[in-house]
Amino acid sequence: MRDISGASWVASPELIRFCDSVEKNGSLFEREMRKLSIPVIDLFLEEGRIVPASFEFSGENLDAAEDVSRILKAFPNLYSATGCRVLKASGRDRPVVTGRRVAVIFSGGPAAGGHNVLVGLKMVLGVDNTLLGVRNGPKGLLAGELFEIRESDLAQIINTGGFAFMGTDRTKIKTKDQFEQVEAVCRDQRIDCLVIVGGDDSNTNAAVLAEHLFQNVHSDGRGVQVLGVPKTIDGDLQVGDLLPISFGFDTATKTYSEMVGNILQDTLSSRKYWHFVKLMGRSATHVGLEVALQTRPTVAFISEEIAEKRLSLSQIVDTICRAVARRAARDMNYGVVLIPEGLIEFIPEMKTLISELNEVIASSSELLLDLDTIAEKKEFILGRISEDSAKLMATLPDEFEDMLLLDRDSHGNLKVSQIPTEKLLIEMVSARLREMKANPDLFIGEGDDRISLTPEEVKRFVESKFATNSHFFGYEGRCGAPTRFDAAYTFNLGLLVGSLALAGKTGYIAAINALDRGGQALAIPLVGLIHMEHRQGKDEFVIEKTMVKMDSPAFKFFIENRERWATEDCSASPGPRQLWGPVSSQLPMLIALNQGYNSLKFDLGEERKIISD
Repeated sequence: MRDISGASWVASPELIRFCDSVEKNGSLFEREMRKLSIPVIDLFLEEGRIVPASFEFSGENLDAAEDVSRILKAFPNLYSATGCRVLKASGRDRPVVTGRRVAVIFSGGPAAGGHNVLVGLKMVLGVDNTLLGVRNGPKGLLAGELFEIRESDLAQIINTGGFAFMGTDRTKIKTKDQFEQVEAVCRDQRIDCLVIVGGDDSNTNAAVLAEHLFQNVHSDGRGVQVLGVPKTIDGDLQVGDLLPISFGFDTATKTYSEMVGNILQDTLSSRKYWHFVKLMGRSATHVGLEVALQTRPTVAFISEEIAEKRLSLSQIVDTICRAVARRAARDMNYGVVLIPEGLIEFIPEMKTLISELNEVIASSSELLLDLDTIAEKKEFILGRISEDSAKLMATLPDEFEDMLLLDRDSHGNLKVSQIPTEKLLIEMVSARLREMKANPDLFIGEGDDRISLTPEEVKRFVESKFATNSHFFGYEGRCGAPTRFDAAYTFNLGLLVGSLALAGKTGYIAAINALDRGGQALAIPLVGLIHMEHRQGKDEFVIEKTMVKMDSPAFKFFIENRERWATEDCSASPGPRQLWGPVSSQLPMLIALNQGYNSLKFDLGEERKIISD
């Protein structure tokens, strides 16, 4: 009799060896990723070899964002050196430089493609110059944790996700002592140029460092060049048509779109769940907008629109309830709601409430310590906020009321990013729907504020079930293997910032536009992006985040179609990000729409095998 227990099974030694080999980023996928060819902008090629570019004036100036006199006073050297002129890369008079020591640092949250910046940077510097990596972000820079990135490292890191090769952190270099510490590290390590890979805050830091290190760092009076590379999955580091997007955005949104698309397919299959999905992106809602464009969910909110229209929390709940009721009336008891991570901070009344709570709790911390019970503390706090804010608090579920009142950081401020907005909306929508079903005549009928349904549809709605699931997609999108666009974009950004280093430039951020027609390499003066912003009680120089604009083509497309998405099943399932074939050449829809491209296909030059086997 045949033994089907499996007790005598023996695994193949060859298969065992393969299974062992996948450790330490050795999966078959990662091996093939490293072999992936990458498009290279023609300007960086000469007779098939990678070569640095030179730079010339593009004909475009960036005036300082505002208050030129204050910016001139804070950045006199940078303003004089760059003249706020945008540069374009050129193939004439290419720099021939040897002995240059360039250090590169990852700053802030990780994003897909960072390793390809290192590969491009190392390749354009060539064997006659040295590339140093900084371990563990700004914290590692302050500690002098540098190491040489060698050519042999490139084969292991090319086209791989995250910032694992060097690490990163969110330390902000702001104090006089910290600036002097960076200066000392640059002097000790004989650094000629520091490249900062980061978002708006990190590149603001790059501008400040570029001014501080402009001269007299080394014994011969030389300074240290400081250059930036645009990184953030949030997509909020943009400069019009000069810098259409930061790297990492495409990989993150394609990752989230795959998951949202899968959930939408699940709703169509099971036909009994409403899924509330919160997407990473605390400030701008570029991520949420792109995922909505890719997947066509039932309901999606854009934080910037909430703020501009001054919508209340109740109105947001009402929007969802209307969609639920109309679909339930047609036996469609399912859907997907996309919620931006930072939604709460964009609702004017919630923003006021949080501000009032922060002020009361901060100013009364000692008095609150003397109160024994949570109920006493609640009564004390609620008695000291405005009547409107107290009424709003009364509408919130108890769990969230406790979170607003009691869950504070070490400075007494609310941990807004940790509020499970998706669960808050589920509870409030559920409560409103129960009220609507109990008293349908108050909500259903003719009129702007009422839902028009037939008697039969009202019956179906009242008898319907509202079953929910909640999700938060965030970290899943930060460190995956880069999309083909992000892989190409970051490699070329590395070539570009390396060329700027060899050309002796400082105070610029690397930028590539014309993403649909071969790519144009640019250098944008950081000082032209700086403006004054009030943060934590004082004025600070910052690079302003780029928010979703209400008049942008991408947003207009969204608002023209969302009503149909809410009532019909219009969902799309983009599937997993592709590295080969026609889908692999797709740009984010948001970029293509806003930049006026004719298709979603990106073109950054001819494909090249970067690392030889």
